[in-house]
Amino acid sequence: MSKIRVAINGAGRIGRAFYKVAAERPELEIVAINDLTDIKNIAYLLKYDTAYKTSKLDIKVKDEKTFIIDGKEVQYLSEKDPTLLPWKDLNIDVVV
Repeated sequence: MSKIRVAINGAGRIGRAFYKVAAERPELEIVAINDLTDIKNIAYLLKYDTAYKTSKLDIKVKDEKTFIIDGKEVQYLSEKDPTLLPWKDLNIDVVV
């Protein structure tokens, strides 16, 4: 069975909480995160949260467009206009 390819549009508290839950689900693959905040800030907030404490995720910023999270590449997009997001090109099944 193939994994469900997921993109997160918005890395606020809900988007980050969803990522942490989805990361534990083997049937889900987080492919991309779209947010207007700096990638380094998103990486920090995924790792450290005042409400949920420190995450067990291993999070690194590879470059300005890519995270490495638990050894897997996750594309970082910073697009304000949702019609310009490349969901089809990334073969995304679900956008949260």
